Amino acid sequence: MRVLALSDTEVPWLSQWYDRRRLDRYDLIVSCGDLSPRYLSRIATLSRAPLLYVRGNHDARYDTEPPEGCWPIEDEVVTYRGLQVAGLGGSLPYNDSVWGFSERQMARKAGRLARRAEWAGGLDLLVTHAPVRGYGDLDDLPHQGFEALGAFLDRARPQVMVHGHVHIEYGRVARELAHPSGARLLNACGFQEFELEPNERQKVWRKPARIG
Repeated sequence: MRVLALSDTEVPWLSQWYDRRRLDRYDLIVSCGDLSPRYLSRIATLSRAPLLYVRGNHDARYDTEPPEGCWPIEDEVVTYRGLQVAGLGGSLPYNDSVWGFSERQMARKAGRLARRAEWAGGLDLLVTHAPVRGYGDLDDLPHQGFEALGAFLDRARPQVMVHGHVHIEYGRVARELAHPSGARLLNACGFQEFELEPNERQKVWRKPARIG
């Protein structure tokens, strides 16, 4: 399955009508946040693939203007064509206007989501806004990652985690890293594309929401 991940920076060709056929090669699109609702809705309109999203730290506007035609996966596990996907948005709070969580709050959210992933029989893809602390983040508070995401990866063991928040133009930013859990960590700022197939599942205790 070919997946397109988006985050933070709009890419003109993705939302232009005359280039819509370029979107046909993707089976699934995920947004890691900090993208305008209009941009995501436009891509969802042009694409045949479902578009799943989490919120970035600048996405409080989604409360009143959610992206139309897109599927929110915040704190949820969903399945599409056998691929199981979960989402955790937001960043560390560094002022009163951002959509963020303390490390303790994220640890609680991540713990609940890990249990849902276990009940669902496993996880293939984790979509976040912030990176894992120490893996593709920066030292300044606004761009630090969450320790709790590392604990989540150790427990849920998805094949891939995609995130945004740390822009490539900041410099010294890796597009892909490896986590000790075995997960590929991909920075989706602008866009990233990758191949991913579902893991075989031996037992499913609770079926996640199904899309498509």
